[in-house]
Amino acid sequence: MASVMEPFLAGAEDFVIGLIGMGDMGKMYARRLSSAGWRIMACDREEKYDELAEEFANHKNIEILRNGHLVSRASNYIIYSVEAAAIGRVVAQYGPSTRLGAIVGGQTSCKDPEIKAFEEHLPSDVDIVSCHSLHGPSVDPRDQPLVLIKHRASDASFIKVETVLRCLGSKHVYLTAREHDRITADTQAVTHAAFLSMGKAWHANQQFPWESTRYMGGIENVKINLMLRIYAQKWHVYAGLAILNPEAHKQINQFARSTTELFYLMLEGRRDELRERVYAAKEKVFGPEDRPKWEGKPLLPDGVVDRFSLNANAKDNAPPMPNNHLSLLAMVDCWSALGIVPYDHMICSTPLFRLWLGVTEHLFRTPGLLDESLRVGIEDNTFRRDDLQFTIAASGWAECVALRQFETWRERFAVTQKFFEPRFKGAVEMGQAMIKAVLESEKQ
Repeated sequence: MASVMEPFLAGAEDFVIGLIGMGDMGKMYARRLSSAGWRIMACDREEKYDELAEEFANHKNIEILRNGHLVSRASNYIIYSVEAAAIGRVVAQYGPSTRLGAIVGGQTSCKDPEIKAFEEHLPSDVDIVSCHSLHGPSVDPRDQPLVLIKHRASDASFIKVETVLRCLGSKHVYLTAREHDRITADTQAVTHAAFLSMGKAWHANQQFPWESTRYMGGIENVKINLMLRIYAQKWHVYAGLAILNPEAHKQINQFARSTTELFYLMLEGRRDELRERVYAAKEKVFGPEDRPKWEGKPLLPDGVVDRFSLNANAKDNAPPMPNNHLSLLAMVDCWSALGIVPYDHMICSTPLFRLWLGVTEHLFRTPGLLDESLRVGIEDNTFRRDDLQFTIAASGWAECVALRQFETWRERFAVTQKFFEPRFKGAVEMGQAMIKAVLESEKQ
């Protein structure tokens, strides 16, 4: 490969990378690639030109242009980093200006509309190599999965893209567009739906869970910090992944169904039926006790997240209050119903997904903990109000996805985002520290 790339690397200073879309991910790519010595030309909406030009005035190798036509004409490799819902419109606008023989890719979380837009609006002499960094813009990309999709490209063009993106230090994963959408649906769509539903439930009950003694301990720390982390982000990130990814619809719908049916079993006191259903799901997802499907060390080492609490009432070594953990039971029931084994997708897992799978694994594989959860679900009404609102919220998100209602999604997200907004700064920092601690423990 080195010999093939020698002429390319020798003329790397003449190889221009274009970024259309300078949101958080676009800016992260611009800074990382330019720091590695690549020449960057970037743009966002034209009304943002002055603001961006000022922000990047002192960044070597980054030039801000007024629009995507100028970026497309000047760049050898163009990355569209825009909302999934807008990719068709933006590519239709700027795609015809693409430089002869250029390479074009996208950084959207859903590849189905992205690839369709490229095929429809790009000139036939343009190569298509898409990518997707499976993490947020504030996460260090080193050792994180980076999906590369060679959709319509020569080997030489694909190697150029790999060479450019190698400076991120990510682990390259090679997939088709459809494989990408299926795996991201399996690993992200339902995970996001769970945290979005938690936020709606706590909001509906007008409570900040970190102020309650009911929500203390490692599992609760993960729930609270990551719920806040998601609501601190932009709504379209999650809407696009859920609504535009055809593979995600059945996952989110099944999660809502699993939540509702398990909640009914708890309300009706059907202990044996609840236990039989949950244990059957456990065996399908995690395997029998003597032949587990994941034989590595636990994804969530003991105590690693216990110290990341926003709860001022939390005390060291204080036992958490028993909880039925409806969200975790529903997650495993959903995976079981759809035949999903989450460990099969670890190569493409996000830090958020590994944390969520880690606490789920902890509940289902820690002796006695699952039985305690089922007992609480039948006998204890402490979390009934939250569980009711969680069930309503999960169904609400599923309906929103089924009807492809972007505006409804935005409104549902925004009102809860505003409710939790005062605690975002501390929560995002703590969530970041939690993710870092877990990732570091994985390397040990």
